[in-house]
Amino acid sequence: MTGLRVYDRIISDRGSKYAVSGGPATNRAEAAALLVALKRTKRFARATHNSWAAVLSGEPFRDDDGEAGAGALILQMLERAELHDHVVVVTRWYGGKNLGGDRFRHVATAVRHYLHETARD
Repeated sequence: MTGLRVYDRIISDRGSKYAVSGGPATNRAEAAALLVALKRTKRFARATHNSWAAVLSGEPFRDDDGEAGAGALILQMLERAELHDHVVVVTRWYGGKNLGGDRFRHVATAVRHYLHETARD
């Protein structure tokens, strides 16, 4: 898929590792294609969570992928940044220790990283 950006290994905490990815999409089919493209890399296919969100043609979508609340947080940050027709995926590889509320801090940090990196273009 054209336009897929991946920022891997941006956060590490108690064994858990995080990445953030994303790209343009205008509908659910394009969002799904972006996720398929990301998961073609075995590392991402085997991740514990690939949580994502997008505002596509004005309609909000999100998926926690088992990381309760992560999709809502990503969506909230995209809405605040007014980033529409773009999917952002936060990937986590669980390291064996519960992160508690710190996992939300890491999701937010990952989304901020993505927004910062893509704003430069």
